[in-house]
Amino acid sequence: MKTKHKIGLFQFGENFGGQYYLPYSIGLLQAYAQKKLVNVDDFEFLPPIYKRLPIDEIVMNLREAQAACFSIYIWNFRFSLEVARRLKAANSDCITILGGPQIPARPEALEKLLRDYTYIDIGCYGEGEIPFLRILENIPERSWTEVPSIGFIDSKNRFIVTPVADRITDLDEIPSPYLEGIFDSLMAANPEEKWSALWESNRGCPFNCCYCTWGATPKNKVYRYGMDRVIEELNWFSQKKIEFVFCCDANFGLFKDRDLRIAEKVAENKKKYGYPRAFSVQSTKNATKTIFRLNKILNDAGLQKGVNLALQSVNDKTLRSIKRNNISLRAFQDLQKMFTVAGIPTFSDMIIGLPEETYESFVNGAAAVVAGGQHNRIQFINLTLLENSELAETAYREKYGLILKECQQISHHTSLASDNTIMETECLVVGTNTMPVQDWIKTRVFCWMMSLLYFNKLFQIPFAIMNRACSLGYKEMVEIFLKENKRLRVISEIQTIFYDKAKAIQSGDCEYIPSPDWLNIWWPPDEYVFIKLCRQSILPQFYEEAAKVVNQYLKKSGRDISEPLLQEAINVNAQLIKKPFTAPTLQIFTSNNLLEIYKASLIGKKLPLQSGEHRYEIIRDQIWESWDEWCREGVWYGTKKGAYLYDFREI
Repeated sequence: MKTKHKIGLFQFGENFGGQYYLPYSIGLLQAYAQKKLVNVDDFEFLPPIYKRLPIDEIVMNLREAQAACFSIYIWNFRFSLEVARRLKAANSDCITILGGPQIPARPEALEKLLRDYTYIDIGCYGEGEIPFLRILENIPERSWTEVPSIGFIDSKNRFIVTPVADRITDLDEIPSPYLEGIFDSLMAANPEEKWSALWESNRGCPFNCCYCTWGATPKNKVYRYGMDRVIEELNWFSQKKIEFVFCCDANFGLFKDRDLRIAEKVAENKKKYGYPRAFSVQSTKNATKTIFRLNKILNDAGLQKGVNLALQSVNDKTLRSIKRNNISLRAFQDLQKMFTVAGIPTFSDMIIGLPEETYESFVNGAAAVVAGGQHNRIQFINLTLLENSELAETAYREKYGLILKECQQISHHTSLASDNTIMETECLVVGTNTMPVQDWIKTRVFCWMMSLLYFNKLFQIPFAIMNRACSLGYKEMVEIFLKENKRLRVISEIQTIFYDKAKAIQSGDCEYIPSPDWLNIWWPPDEYVFIKLCRQSILPQFYEEAAKVVNQYLKKSGRDISEPLLQEAINVNAQLIKKPFTAPTLQIFTSNNLLEIYKASLIGKKLPLQSGEHRYEIIRDQIWESWDEWCREGVWYGTKKGAYLYDFREI
C-alpha cells in the first residue's frame, strides 16, 4: 500500500472569553488543496492544531509529518517558530512552511527571516491557496522553483524568491472549510470547546492606509464570494451554535444591497436559532446611510456590543501622511448623531504615535471627538508596525522619525493561564519626530486617564456639568487629574500606575496589566484601576480627592461654578456607578436638573440649569452577586459601550 504524504497544519490561537477560533486560514488551504490536487488520495491532512499545547506533545503527534504548514501572525509567530524548530530537530525530513501576514513580501526581509531561522524551509507571502497547492504538488521532487509567492534557500545556499501568484478572482474556486466538513472531526474530538468563527464574504480593500496591510497592492481590488455560499455558511454557524462570528471583510457595507441582505440574514438566524449571539463587522467609509442601516439591523437583533466608528486621527497632517485623507470626518459626525438619536452605542478608534501627530494635536483631537458626540468609548490604540505595511518600509520610518520598541505582545482580556513561556512580541512606535518619547508617555497617560474618568464613567457627570456651566473643555478637565500633588494619595497612585506602565512599554513590556485576583486575565490599565478603586473600597476617597482638586482648579482659573452643584454632580455619579452587591432599587434627590443637563449633553443638546427638587429612581437592572461576575459582565463586557452607569428615571 502506497504511503501517504502526511501534512501538519498549525494555526495557534488565543483563548478569548473561554473560546477559540476555528482555524479558518489553514482550513481554506486544506479545502482548496483537496479540491485541486489531482492525486488527493496520496495526501493525509492531520488534525489541525488550533491552540497552544505543550510543544513536546505537539512534536510527538506530528513527528511523522512530511510537511508542517504554519499560519503566522504577531500573536503566534515565536511559538510557531519554536514548534517548527523542534519538529525539524525530531524529523529533519519534514518540510517546514510559514505563511500568513507576518511573512515579509520584501525579498531582503524574507531572506533575512530564512537565514535567521534556518529550520524554516519555505516562507510564503501573499494569498496562500495557490502556493500551498503548488508546494504539495511538488513534495515528491522537493523542487520549489515553479511555486509562486515563496522564498527559500536552495542547496547551494542561494536565496530564491519567486514571483507573486495571481490573486484568485473567482473566490468560489475556494471551497468553504465550514461547508466541506474540514472542521467536523476537530469539533467532534473537542466537545468541551466553545468555538468562534472567522468569516469573509469578500477579499480586498480599496483603501491604502499606510499602517495597514489590508489594502496593500495588489490587494486593493475587492472580490466577492457567491451569495449562495455566504448564506449557507451563515446557516452553518447558526446550526453549529457558533456564539461569535468575526467578519473579516475590510469594508462591510461596501456592497450596499448585498451587505444589507447579509445583515438581515444574520439577524434572522439569531431570532430563529439563537446563534450567532454576536457578529462583529468593520464598516466601510463614507457610506453614511448604509452604515447606519446595517448596524441598526445588527444592533436591534442584539448582535453587537457597539458600533465602531473608526477615526485613527483627526489631525489633517497625520491623515495625509497615512493616506487616510480620503475618509470623511463629516461622515463620522453625521453617523455619530444618527446612532445617538437612535440609542445605539458607538465607539471610536484613535491610534497613538502616528506620523505628524503631537501631544497637543492628539489630545485636542480626542477632546474634539468627545465634543462631537462620542461619549461611550474611544479605544486608544498603540501603533504597531505591521509587516508588509508602508509604515514598515525604511524610507517611511526615517522620514517621520519613528522610534520603535520590540514589546511583549499579549491580547487584552486573555487568560494568565495561557502558555507564555514563549513570549510573543510586537514592534510598537513609542515616539516620532513630532512626538518625542516623553511626549508619547504623556499622551499615553492622558488617554488612560480620559478612559478612566470619562469613558469608564467614573467622573462623566461632573465633566458634563462643568462643560455646560463654565465651558470647561474635555482636554482641560482631564489634565486637572494629571497635575502632580502628593497629598492626593489615590489620584497620585493612579498617576503612578499609568506613568509606570507607559515607561514599562517603552522598555519592552506588554500593554496590559495582569491580575490573578480579578478573573486571572490581562486588563487594560484604565479598567484595572477602575476595578481596583471599587474592589479595594477606595472609591469614596477618590471622589473626595477629585472634588478637592477640581474645586481648587476652578477657583484658581476663575471659573464660575458653585461648589454645592459640583459636589452634587459627584455624589450622583458615585451612586450611579455599577457595582456588585447593590440593592435592586434606590431613590435619589437633587436640588436642580443636573441629570437632565447630563442626558441632554449626551445627545448634543444644551439645557439651562434650573433650581428645584428632583427625585429619581436608579434602574438597577443588573445585579451581580460576586466580584468575578461583575468584573466579567460589568467591566469587561461593558467596555465598548461604556456601560458603567445605571440608567435612571424621574419620579
